[in-house]
This record gives sequence, structure tokens and C-alpha cells, in this order.
Amino acid sequence: MTTTATPGGHPDPPPARFGITVPFDGVSLADHRRWYEELVRLGYTDVWTAETDGADGFTPLALASAWAPSLQLGVAIIPAYTRGPALLAQSVAAMAEAAPDHFTLGIGTSSDVIVSRWNGVEFTEPYKRVRDTIRFLRSALAGEKVDARYDTFTVRGFRLARPVEHPPPIFLAALRPGMLGLAGREADGVIINWLSAEDVATVTPELGADIPVAARIFVIPTEDAELARSVGRRMIAAYLNVGVYAAFHRWLGRGPELEPMWSAWQAGDRKGALATIPDDLVDSLIVHGSYDQCRAKVGRYMANGVTIPVMAVIPLDVSLEDAVAGLAPPWPPG
Repeated sequence: MTTTATPGGHPDPPPARFGITVPFDGVSLADHRRWYEELVRLGYTDVWTAETDGADGFTPLALASAWAPSLQLGVAIIPAYTRGPALLAQSVAAMAEAAPDHFTLGIGTSSDVIVSRWNGVEFTEPYKRVRDTIRFLRSALAGEKVDARYDTFTVRGFRLARPVEHPPPIFLAALRPGMLGLAGREADGVIINWLSAEDVATVTPELGADIPVAARIFVIPTEDAELARSVGRRMIAAYLNVGVYAAFHRWLGRGPELEPMWSAWQAGDRKGALATIPDDLVDSLIVHGSYDQCRAKVGRYMANGVTIPVMAVIPLDVSLEDAVAGLAPPWPPG
């Protein structure tokens, strides 16, 4: 991370970044202009998208680049499998040209559900696929002619007609030691997801490098703990039964705690699976409480090593307007 020196010779810390996930549910993309402008007014520095089953990862950011050009833009994540290498390079270059020095590409394996079940692409050799994709993008975005056989794909004679002057940083989504180590060696930052504030201290040493750490943090601003836990259980069941996330939490040591949920889910007992998820697990993975409590809990992620917290806000008994304003930065550390 780049720092500057004070007159006394001590480096200044990098400026704080505070992010939020877009697009907002229930708001059309055409209506996001006022939301982007409001986020800037409230002090948010970043908007980050995802690419699962809603909007694609790039379009909401392209709109933000025109409507609120001061925002930092990121995507967490674009799957390495679902676009061909050349098309991916074109999309990344276009975003980097639209938002020079304001765009970060997040790349990752995604999951077998998204890659294979939804897109019909074989989910094989994920470590090599993201490694090869990063290496290809480094060459392509630099304007080089790429004629290379990688382990997981081959590119013959491709060159971007509009190479970008300043290629964007590439962050790698990583969960376990192998991919975390790859992020430390070959990426410009790492993206982590579905973990507690305390888990951050377990994950970051595996990077082996001092790189920015972006984290998507699920936030339900409500003081109705039972309501938050009810929604949180459904979210946990939806995600942590996916193979990559199940393996991640086994590595974190939660296997015994989650085994009853996994067993019930595999047996087709969805209601029983939800009932096995303990309150303290929900409380550790889902931030909820008053606005001050939520801000303090996000601050714990930062204190443990997250440099770009990105909230995914789920308003239940409050309006989206109130939630976004009530959670606005700066967040307290610790």
C-alpha cells in the first residue's frame, strides 16, 4: 500500500476507505444516480458490485463512473470462467478507461453452482484458472500481443485495440491458504467474504504479503435480534452449503458446529438445517444491532486487518435511506 511521509519522517496511513455493495435491491439501475450522489455526500468512498444472479458486475459501476466520478469502484467478483479471456480483458479495459485510477477488478473462481449449474462451464482446476487469468490480464491490459498456451486455456494472437494507460489493480478472491498465498504473490489485493471479524486474523497471515484486504460484510441494522437471526440463518444456509464455503469454514475450525446443518441439508431437511444454526454463529458472521453497534462491529474487522470494508446492507425494519445514512462512515476502530 502506498503511503506518504509526514515532515517528521513517519509515514501517513493510507486514507480510510468505506464501501457499500450496489446495486441496491428494489432500486432500478436507472434510479441509482441519486443514490450514488447521496453515497458521496454521506462519506462513502467505494461502491462494489458482485456477479451472481442479479445485475452483471460491470454495468452498475459504469453508471457510477458517469454519475459519481469521485467514487472508487470495485467488483467482487467476476468469475474467471464465465467470460472468455479476450472478452474479459475488453470489459476490464473499458471500465478502466471509463474510470481511470478509480476501478479495481476482483477476480475469483466463484463456485460450482454459478459456473457449472448456471453457466454450463466445467469447474475444474480453480487455482490454475485464476492464476492463468491474472497472468493473461497483466499482459493483455499492458497492450501486449498475447499468443500463449496457459494450463487452463489458450489465447492466440490477441491484442487490445484500446489498451489502458494505467491498468487497474487486480484483487483475488481467496478463502483458504492456497488461494490466499496466490493472492499474496500475484495479485494487488485480496477479497475475503463470509467470515467473522476474528477470522480476519486467521486469514491474513496466509497472504505472506502486505496487500490491501477488501471484505464484504453483511449488515442488518436492526435491534430486533430474533428478526436478524432468522434472516441470517437463511443466508448462512444458502451460502455455507456451497462446497467452497463449506471447505472454508472447515478450515476455520467450524466443522463440528456446522456438521448438523450440512447433514440436514444433504438429507433435504431445509427447515431442520436452519434450526441447527446456533445464535452465536449468526452473530459472528452477520453484523446486526443498532447503528452504533453495527458501526463498531465493522470497526472490529478493520482493527483486525481489513483495509476496505464493503457492507452488504440488508434493511428489514428500517428504510434503505435510513440504513445507508445510519451506517455512514467514519466507523470507529475496535
